[in-house]
Amino acid sequence: MKLESVVSLFALSFIVSAVPTPLESRALPLVQSNLLRRVLLRSNLLAKSRILEGFAYATPERNRVFGSPGHNATVNYLYDQIAALGDYYDVKLQPFVELYTAGNASLKVGGVDQEAALFTYSPSGKFTQPLVSVANFGCEAADYPATTTGKIALISRGTCEFGLKSALAGAAGAVAAVIYDNIDQPSLAGTLGATTRPEGPLIPTAGITLAKGTALKNQLSGNAALTGDIHVISVRENRTTNNVIAQTKGGDPNNVLVLTAHTDSVDAGPGINDNGSGTVGILEVAIQLAKYSVNNAIRFVWVSAEEFGLLGSEFYVASLSDAEKAKIRLNLNFDMIASPNYKYGIYDGDGDTFNVTGAPGSAEAEKLFQDYFTNDAGLKWAPTEFNGRSDYAAFQDAGIPAGGLFTGAESLKTPEEVALFGGKANVSYDVNYHQPGDNVANLNMDAFIQNDKAIAHAVATYGRSFDSLPPRTPAKMVRREGGKAGGKPRNGHHGHLDKFFLTE
Repeated sequence: MKLESVVSLFALSFIVSAVPTPLESRALPLVQSNLLRRVLLRSNLLAKSRILEGFAYATPERNRVFGSPGHNATVNYLYDQIAALGDYYDVKLQPFVELYTAGNASLKVGGVDQEAALFTYSPSGKFTQPLVSVANFGCEAADYPATTTGKIALISRGTCEFGLKSALAGAAGAVAAVIYDNIDQPSLAGTLGATTRPEGPLIPTAGITLAKGTALKNQLSGNAALTGDIHVISVRENRTTNNVIAQTKGGDPNNVLVLTAHTDSVDAGPGINDNGSGTVGILEVAIQLAKYSVNNAIRFVWVSAEEFGLLGSEFYVASLSDAEKAKIRLNLNFDMIASPNYKYGIYDGDGDTFNVTGAPGSAEAEKLFQDYFTNDAGLKWAPTEFNGRSDYAAFQDAGIPAGGLFTGAESLKTPEEVALFGGKANVSYDVNYHQPGDNVANLNMDAFIQNDKAIAHAVATYGRSFDSLPPRTPAKMVRREGGKAGGKPRNGHHGHLDKFFLTE
């Protein structure tokens, strides 16, 4: 379906939804986990991933960033795939408008290129000024020395959001900010989260690697005088984009399982693991589910503009009335489920490892996946943190229980994880995270198919019954006082909302 035909198709959807479900649909066999898993094929996951890659590579930008031709083609494809299933789903597009920014950043110090990257929502600016080192992580006004005025602030990543660092630097009088990474990866880019902050004016902001930032900091600590040439070019425009929402016509509409995956990439590349894998993964389950009936309604929500701050999921949840939110028994989110140096990560719903507990039902969702990987798939798993860096966050903030799977992003795989999952220690779970190389060749198909079967198991289980979940009671996630002894240390996880982009 093409976006320009949204209005007419919305009208048609209301007509179609008023027609009773035919006997053939009602007579479908009740979904079973083993049967639904059995029809999931690597070849289908790979073929659909190649289609998304093709959408990106058919454009000069070679990406699927929200509102771009590559992303619009992705949205159309998802709609058309679901619509082709006939009357099994009610499917619609949910349009919304968000601010898109793009551009580039450069930084030279003493004539040496620091290979800087742009932070989304950074203002433009060009300055040649001395560098000043900021104490700690630049999350408090007191971290900025009195000599910051008129200079370029050098700040470590960690503890607080990027936008706060930029605003505090601006409040201290800096003309620009350079944030350096706290883990070893090829580049550091992120988002300032908004165009304004109450703590101070956002200033031109660029990111550099841990190695380059540490070298500069050490020179400044040795009382060296360093002059930086920073140039940030930022283009901003409003773009219309769409979430895709498909719900089974069968099943109890007052007891709904919502699955989410974001459909957009970053500017740098096609985003086939991040998050073509989640997009395709839940699409393939949705297609195969149409062969079965369900007792509870299943809703698939492909959300847009995640890479610019979880915008699509926030818009979607905000559009729901309290009564509609109360119908959602659980959200399961799938973002990066085929990382090349993967782990089988299950979100820590009970908070016993990372001290953040989801709303009632989150712990039970975690256990369902734990039991599946242990007893059905015969695979090891590891807890992964609810740190707000993907689209489950909007549901959690609304008091809706959440869970999901994740195979890792930019952080380094530990030797202990290698013992569990294989792969390479001290190498990122996804070395092509937010890079041009995040294409089909970047996918680990073993992780992809295993995670997709786990998704199918969850859909079949909850499609039959929510008896394993507690009664739905709105409650926001809470931070526990202490975790389980011997719990795993924090590892980096996926996401882009600067509010939660912490030191990891």
